[in-house]
Amino acid sequence: MDPRGPLVFETRTLGSASARSETRTVPAPAELGSGLVHVPEGSDIALEVRLEEVSEGVLVTAELTAPLAGECARCLDEFTSSTQVRFQELFAAEPGGSGDDGYLLDGDLLDLEPALRDALVLDLPLSPLCSADCPGLCSYCGVRLADAEAGHRHADDGGVWAVLKDLFPEAMADAGEADANGAAARTAKPTAANDGNAKEQVAGTGAESAKAGPISPDRRQGRASLTGTTGPARSKEH
Repeated sequence: MDPRGPLVFETRTLGSASARSETRTVPAPAELGSGLVHVPEGSDIALEVRLEEVSEGVLVTAELTAPLAGECARCLDEFTSSTQVRFQELFAAEPGGSGDDGYLLDGDLLDLEPALRDALVLDLPLSPLCSADCPGLCSYCGVRLADAEAGHRHADDGGVWAVLKDLFPEAMADAGEADANGAAARTAKPTAANDGNAKEQVAGTGAESAKAGPISPDRRQGRASLTGTTGPARSKEH
């Protein structure tokens, strides 16, 4: 380990249960970022560090301010911003005493870069935005909506399927005809159902008449009387 490294700290001067604070401006190491956003290599990182002697090693409390450069996840426009990250890590004097992260002292030297890199990368957004209210891109023409005129929109011409009309005109025409026939068939179904109901009602009326049985002579005579029609008069024998 090079003791002259910008992120290397010497701990020999720390006494028992003592602490020391330092302020540094260091160049950003290479490949410090994740996904669409990163810290430009060589840019200035403002760093405030507190080193505290503990029984297991040295407890580091650090706060950094770093510039960011990236690409907006909505509009894909490049942007710059900054971030502030605070972290605390234990650098153990012996293996096994530094917890899950495994940061270790190298004799009297402490290399802060691994802990700084882990803390900063984990703090970066997965979907960085150039602004919180970025409207993104037009899904039709791809123009950045923040730069487009108010009410930007396109006429509905079939969307992504419009190109098929030029490539396969006959197939698209057949598909349109099939859709029209299907719609007509769906419209005709209720009429057919009504006709079936009417037939069932007529059949039901005939069945009820059949159940009533043949009309007796007395019933026929009664009906004839009601309609004013009489049969031939019978002669009386004396």
